[in-house]
Amino acid sequence: MELSAQSVGDGPPIVVLHGLFGSGRNWGGMARHFADTRRSHLLDARNHGQSPWAPSMTYPEMAGDVAAYIASRGLAPCDVLGHSMGGKTAMLLALTRPELVRRLIVVDIAPIDYRRGRADPNFGYARAMAALDLSVVRRRSEAEASLADSIPDPELRAFLVQNLHDDGDGTGFHWRVNLSAIQANLEALAGFPDVAGTRSGPTIIFAGELSDYVRPRDEPETRRLFPEARIVVVEGAGHWPHADQPERFFRLLAPELA
Repeated sequence: MELSAQSVGDGPPIVVLHGLFGSGRNWGGMARHFADTRRSHLLDARNHGQSPWAPSMTYPEMAGDVAAYIASRGLAPCDVLGHSMGGKTAMLLALTRPELVRRLIVVDIAPIDYRRGRADPNFGYARAMAALDLSVVRRRSEAEASLADSIPDPELRAFLVQNLHDDGDGTGFHWRVNLSAIQANLEALAGFPDVAGTRSGPTIIFAGELSDYVRPRDEPETRRLFPEARIVVVEGAGHWPHADQPERFFRLLAPELA
């Protein structure tokens, strides 16, 4: 699949993969921050942003999409940064196509099955978004208000409604994310494929101090697959360190991009 992407800055390439319900533009702040020294390729995953839609979105498929992007533009080997769903995609790419990835940078996710021992809130988010009656929505603020009962966190609601788009053709708002495909694939997205090999090479995992996505009990499996991984805690950050603590996160990230 040919993914949509924005390229920002000058210098060695870094491919950036966003999380579920996001898009490449979520990482525009990072791209601008490092624009003098790095050319950031901000990809939209399948079923997100301006990339094509497809009924299936497994991690092998998404890693294949990224591999095709890197190969078609002659970027290999390049640095790859991925957050959450994008982090799992980046990890699988590094494990299965090591010749494409120079430095692996993962943001607040581990290579584990999150279906074990916890409920996945993304099911509720997707249901609430799909149930929203877009025929009566004239502003994103109206959509946020309608989602308040189902999604109480105002920052999360604001993030999700960024996916609403009005083409200006009189048809009103529509979702830029393929909610039916996301709902159909959430079980697979919560997991992680079985991989026999390991990743040798520079690997860093940034964990939000206030997030529960990178936990001590997950470290043995992380170390099995990524024996050279360094885990760095971003103080004061939750699951979105680049949004929660951007300056702190960028300061920690800078040495990895030098």
